[in-house]
Amino acid sequence: MSTIHLQNLVKKFGDFTALKTMDLAIADGEFMALLGPSGCGKSTTMNMIAGMEGPTSGKILFGERDMAGVPMGRRGVGFVFQNYAIFTHMSVRQNLAYGPKMRGAPKAEIGRRVDAIAEMLQLTPLLDRKADRLSVNILQRVAIGRSAIMEPAIFLLDEPLSNVDAAFRAVMRTELKQLQRQFRQTMVYVTHDQLEAMTMADRIAVMDHGVLQQVGTPLEVYNNPANVFVARFIGAPGMNLLKGRPAESDRGLVIDLGPLGVTPPLPVEIADAVRRMRGEVFYGFRPEQVTLAEGGPGLSMPVSFVERIGARTIIHLGDGETAVKAVFDNDVGLAIGQTAVVAPAAEAVRVFDAASGLALRAG
Repeated sequence: MSTIHLQNLVKKFGDFTALKTMDLAIADGEFMALLGPSGCGKSTTMNMIAGMEGPTSGKILFGERDMAGVPMGRRGVGFVFQNYAIFTHMSVRQNLAYGPKMRGAPKAEIGRRVDAIAEMLQLTPLLDRKADRLSVNILQRVAIGRSAIMEPAIFLLDEPLSNVDAAFRAVMRTELKQLQRQFRQTMVYVTHDQLEAMTMADRIAVMDHGVLQQVGTPLEVYNNPANVFVARFIGAPGMNLLKGRPAESDRGLVIDLGPLGVTPPLPVEIADAVRRMRGEVFYGFRPEQVTLAEGGPGLSMPVSFVERIGARTIIHLGDGETAVKAVFDNDVGLAIGQTAVVAPAAEAVRVFDAASGLALRAG
């Protein structure tokens, strides 16, 4: 079995706690992304899975086998680093063949496997070229191929696309997912880039300051963030969060946003959860999930900036703590200085406890 279980995992470096009591189950054949900003503990977690670091406490299980004391070379994992770390004095063919050769594979089998992985990663025309003559993009492709050719049951990738250009990243996102599906590997992918996580992963583990914030499918963490951090971190732009206080009205429970007025009534299931707490809340909605209101209820705000980015336009409204972003088609007719009235879709509204940052949900 290629399942991975992290149980009460803690990692400390002296007085600094890099990882705080992490519990995570990764299924056999699953593509799991560890996503978060720099310093959140995601690479430390991967290094412990690989055997490069030992946990301060807790367990790492591969299937039912406890990995305590098992060295990296005996864990059956493949590893690709941000730094491609290949043999530049060798040809592409020699780099790809290095692992199987060291394990004593027959020459014919080595040739077959090299040809297959080269074809998959579009390296066939470059097989006899020396690695020191290749671009960074191709070097990273070779590094992925050199690890993948060993067909490890568990494949660990630590920000492998950070140093390559945007066009190549788009290509490699597709190829890495195809690679994982073909070999049915359990893949753990460390990244700070939410686009990589959202497009490739079956599930995403969002981390911050050594704490696991939420685990879910890309749509789950996007549509139903567990807390304010996930709401802001996931999305481009992140979720709009406006501070206010719950207030009863003849139409139902609303949020008083101060100078911005009151919101439309909250959906019943959210209103019930909000009534059970006291104090300020964050009224949240995605920039993509708003419409321009024509005389109806909504948030009336001045346009402070218009950001046109090809197929869509991001409208910046207000400023400071009342700043809001709204995403529309590229032909939206708004300009700086105008007043726009934007209405969040009722089903897209999320409310968070301002004190704890936690999402308020039915039940």
